[in-house]
Amino acid sequence: MMMEITQDITAYLCVLFLQLSKFEIANGKVLEATYQKWLQYKDDCVKMIESEEVAQGGLFCNRTFDGYACWPDTPSDTMVNISCPFYLPWFNKVSQGVVRRRCDSNSFWERDDNGVVWRDKSQCEEEIEVTAQELWVNQLMLNFRKVYTIGHSLSLFTLTLALIILLSFRKLHCTRNYIHANLFMSFILRGVSIIVKDKMVERHWGREIVKQSDVSEMLSHRAAIGCRIAQVMMQYCVLANYHWFFGEALYLYSVLITSVFSDNNKYYHYICLGWGTPLLFVIPWSVMKLLKENKECWAFNDNMNYWWIIRFPILFASLINFIIFLKVIKVIFSKLRASSQRGYPCYKLRLAKATLTLIPLFGIHELIFIFATDEQTTGVLRYIKLFFTLFLNSFQGFIVAVLYCYANKEVQAELKRKLQSWRAEAPVVCCRQ
Repeated sequence: MMMEITQDITAYLCVLFLQLSKFEIANGKVLEATYQKWLQYKDDCVKMIESEEVAQGGLFCNRTFDGYACWPDTPSDTMVNISCPFYLPWFNKVSQGVVRRRCDSNSFWERDDNGVVWRDKSQCEEEIEVTAQELWVNQLMLNFRKVYTIGHSLSLFTLTLALIILLSFRKLHCTRNYIHANLFMSFILRGVSIIVKDKMVERHWGREIVKQSDVSEMLSHRAAIGCRIAQVMMQYCVLANYHWFFGEALYLYSVLITSVFSDNNKYYHYICLGWGTPLLFVIPWSVMKLLKENKECWAFNDNMNYWWIIRFPILFASLINFIIFLKVIKVIFSKLRASSQRGYPCYKLRLAKATLTLIPLFGIHELIFIFATDEQTTGVLRYIKLFFTLFLNSFQGFIVAVLYCYANKEVQAELKRKLQSWRAEAPVVCCRQ
């Protein structure tokens, strides 16, 4: 009997995991809510079994809970129908349906050819209709994943190489390039933390389920510690990335317009801004999650006030960057106009180039969807947001590395000098050999 119950639970949970992809809410929420309802259904059934009086007279099959439904005492040679269990995630679609069992003439629950107790639950199963739109969405998500993977891989490679270049040549050691190097490092940590977080969440929800205790273990706080730590680290790295964007904007503002930090220990202030400021928001957010929303991997926002602890500094930094962006463009506009001697078309091209160079530096594009959260966007808007978010975030590191390292004239000059030095030393080494 216990083996049958285990098989029923295992089979049901496998079906549940397959069905969850059709829900807009997250797998963890659905599974946790379903499991809690299943426990309530089970407890109600056990109370019914223990409290109701045993049927008198005649032969009947005993009341039981088989892991899926609660069955009453049933007279022999009778088919019993009960309502579909209320814990099913799709219960609202099958609330009028029934699940059936038969008590045979010998007062035993009827079994199939495999010796398993027969049960007809066809009316309680959700109809799976694969439409053309669903196929299109699935293919779209696969394409998004390819773009996301290519973008992050390319960004991590180019950023790592750019970071090595900036730190290897002494002539490139200055406050400006140190800030660039920290921005590159924040991009690298952001990309790695996102990948690690995704793997931890996948590992958490990808555990093998063979018995009921595996479900409760998977939903326990201890099992979620790893993905919660990964979630905290990802939030810190994302905030650090935005604050190093902020640092880049402040540095450019101080160079072109006015000094922001004093000359003494100027670089130290940028370090505190980029790596220290995120702690002021990540720590309170982690505490509130631990005390108020200590569920699963902390990836869902039941109370949007806690979400704003993380989003507010991102919005604030992006708005300040936008203001600085406008001021810098104004300065570039005036300087280009004053120095332009070739006519308007050339000046317009140079201004457009300067503008496009500053946009990835300041992260202005983040303002477009700053208020459009995953919980608030639906339909076509959600796919548009998802595409731009995945595309820009994954390729942004590559764009920044190209603009502020590989396209930098100082870096190119140092690389050419080093290459010429290697070429000059190569014949001498060959002759010695």
